Amino acid sequence: MSKTVSKEELKDYIGKETGVSDWFLIDQDRINKFADVTLDHQFIHVDPEAAAQTPFGTTIAHGFLTLSMLAHLATSSMLSIEGTKMGVNYGTEKVRFLSPVKVDSEIRARVKLVEVTEKPGNRLLLKNEVTVEINGEQHPALIAEWLTMVFV
Repeated sequence: MSKTVSKEELKDYIGKETGVSDWFLIDQDRINKFADVTLDHQFIHVDPEAAAQTPFGTTIAHGFLTLSMLAHLATSSMLSIEGTKMGVNYGTEKVRFLSPVKVDSEIRARVKLVEVTEKPGNRLLLKNEVTVEINGEQHPALIAEWLTMVFV
């Protein structure tokens, strides 16, 4: 669950981890549904028999599926700001896909606040470094610098 802080307290969290989400299962049904939505039916995602013949040994989640899960995973681990009217996805600075997420793996997000920039119109631009970890794996699935515009 996210922690709520005042606008003034935000500076105290820069460079610090703000939270870690719960583990979340990436199963074949979710991978297949993502393939249907994005029209990306590459065999390494949706064909278990063919994917078994690859170095991965099984199907893997789309990198963009893993990235899209930030909306669920990281949100619970990012700071909430008192008086927020709304927050919107503002994009990413960097995204690196480091390890594949194999079917039936669990992932979670580890979030660190990197930067806070005040913007006109009572807005704050937050940059968070989000690392998506894979349960039991040494290397993360991805690391992203995620931008959120917060209207306070």
